[in-house]
Amino acid sequence: MLLCIVGILIMGRVERVCEMAGYVFGIDVGGTTVKLGLFDLHGMVVDKWEIPTRTENNGEMILPDIANSIKVKMAEKSIVKEDVAGVGVGVPGPVDGYGIVHRAVNLGWNMFNLKENLTTLLDGMRVECGNDANVAALGEMWKGGGQGHKSLVAVTLGTGVGGGIIINGEIVTGATGAGGEIGHIHVEDNETEPCNCGNPGCLEQYASATGITRLANRALKASDKDSVLRSGEVSAKAVFDAVKAGDGLAIEVACAFGEYLGKGLGVIAGVVNPEIFVIGGGVSKAGEILFDYIKPPFERTVFHGCKDAKFALATLGNDAGIYGAARMVLN
Repeated sequence: MLLCIVGILIMGRVERVCEMAGYVFGIDVGGTTVKLGLFDLHGMVVDKWEIPTRTENNGEMILPDIANSIKVKMAEKSIVKEDVAGVGVGVPGPVDGYGIVHRAVNLGWNMFNLKENLTTLLDGMRVECGNDANVAALGEMWKGGGQGHKSLVAVTLGTGVGGGIIINGEIVTGATGAGGEIGHIHVEDNETEPCNCGNPGCLEQYASATGITRLANRALKASDKDSVLRSGEVSAKAVFDAVKAGDGLAIEVACAFGEYLGKGLGVIAGVVNPEIFVIGGGVSKAGEILFDYIKPPFERTVFHGCKDAKFALATLGNDAGIYGAARMVLN
């Protein structure tokens, strides 16, 4: 009987705290800047701003800087601790379910408990944290290209290939927070150049912006076909601009890119069976023409039970991380 009464009192206290809270902070820690957002509980942005990421001395000032910036914003907005439901943080590295970072090389961090440390710096505020790509995926599910879906894979095609997997509304982190590293799926046995991870033949080497550039340069070297790519800087943007203009060599490059990415996403679909793939990052600025090259190899190779997966472009851009971080708290 006593335990029941205590349980009711605790539940009542939690409900009252949730009713009192009106704000949540979303933090996206990058190698150059930290993006911060103040949201209401419905996901509307109240304010957003940035601070430099101080990576010197193994990034020892990053968390104190974040905590100080949050406190300054709270004072500016006349927000007290009881008004804040919590703080969500996305970081560029594996983060497990206990809030422990398993190294974040770009920040100089080795293994440590981010959740515990930031909670202390914020005087006991609730903190939730995760890998930045996973967190961005959560943001796209909540307020971006994946709205209306509970199971999705977000794919970021930038300098590398990032990924975030959400199943039934929950981030798939894996045992050490390395779940969703889709850029390092092995897709090519005959590759001789190593990926940044050290292994040759990763999806990132063909589907990222730098990967598309590599494919284009190889195609130019192997062929004497006329192409607008021979005049000017070769880049992923130049390739897809040329594709839109009907350039034959550029179309060959786009087909190669699509084969690698489409088949890779087919493998992922067979494992996690998402409702939708949300494609973001700099390469996604080419628009829906990407799907003309990704979907045919996907549909040709994917397991029949996963063929109905939809494709959409991400819509939140660089704000996906702060939205997702805020959503982690509200989850």
